[in-house]
Amino acid sequence: MKFKILSFFLLALLLSNSSNAQDLTFEDYNPESSLVVPGKIINRAKFPFIDVHGHQYKMATQDLKPVITAMDSLNLQVMVNLSGRTGDDLVKALENAKRNYPGRFVLFCNIDFEGAGAKGWIEKTVKQLEADVKAGAVGLKVYKSLGLRNNDSDGKRLAVDDSRLDAIWEKCGELGIPVLIHSADPKLFWADFDGNNERWLELKINPRRKRSATDPVPWEQIIQEQHNMFKKHKNTTFINAHMGWFANDLGHLGELLDEMPNMNVGIGAIIAELGRQPRFAKAFFEKYQNRILFGKDSWKPEEFPTYFRVLESDDEYFPYHKKYHAFWPMYGLDLSDDVLKKVYYKNALRIVPGIDKSKFPE
Repeated sequence: MKFKILSFFLLALLLSNSSNAQDLTFEDYNPESSLVVPGKIINRAKFPFIDVHGHQYKMATQDLKPVITAMDSLNLQVMVNLSGRTGDDLVKALENAKRNYPGRFVLFCNIDFEGAGAKGWIEKTVKQLEADVKAGAVGLKVYKSLGLRNNDSDGKRLAVDDSRLDAIWEKCGELGIPVLIHSADPKLFWADFDGNNERWLELKINPRRKRSATDPVPWEQIIQEQHNMFKKHKNTTFINAHMGWFANDLGHLGELLDEMPNMNVGIGAIIAELGRQPRFAKAFFEKYQNRILFGKDSWKPEEFPTYFRVLESDDEYFPYHKKYHAFWPMYGLDLSDDVLKKVYYKNALRIVPGIDKSKFPE
């Protein structure tokens, strides 16, 4: 009798487990690969590098020692803090970095574009930009709010290529500082939220990222506005964040680079796109090796090894660090040392002023 009861419970448990397995959602399905191939995690970059897309939002007051400790472990020699802010906040951040860790950080200033077009707005803004650069800012970072959320003085959407902003881009060219700009978001955020959308999992987990096809305008319109601005201001150097959201279409990105010689690209937050097309991406890096800069975006030291492994190794079929960004495996590009050096630091040294070149090999 006891045996029959035990057998019943075991059968019930097996059926329960089987049912649970069949009810498993895609969000939970994340199997460990059974493939056994050569390769290893790369925790430290082969060469000292510059992260042109760093964020330290509280640099004016924060203890930078933990950041430096992590930077040293990664071989990150210089971080470009794009969140330098403006005015007194910028000055305090510059002082904190210079006083405690000279040479390890350079800062970009920021502009609040809300209300552009008001009387005296552009004159005041350009004057503050000049003051920020005089204080020590080495570039201007433009957030995606321009084109997405910022409104002009009449309450209308402020386009990226609005002519009322021309004096800002012209002034950056005169001052010899680059503009690193993030426009829009991945195109599929504007697409239908269905099983054909490759970003379905990300949008399911982060529903606030989903937009309608015209929210606030079509994706193509914002991107075209950005390109219009690049073309209009040929004497200003631009770094297009996230490869301009064309890392999934490198052929077209190459055409854009050919068309706009003042545009460069950063690889922040799009390494997953490169890691699934290693041969084509490697050829792209070789062809445009003078136009690509290393950038990570969010400051999460544990995620950098994925970047190193994609860029440096010839490893096959290794996982990305966020399933909702990439549910596919990564492959290494196995870039040459010459190309790696340009991506890791040489291009940044040429484009971003104020970095001590003596800290890097020839």
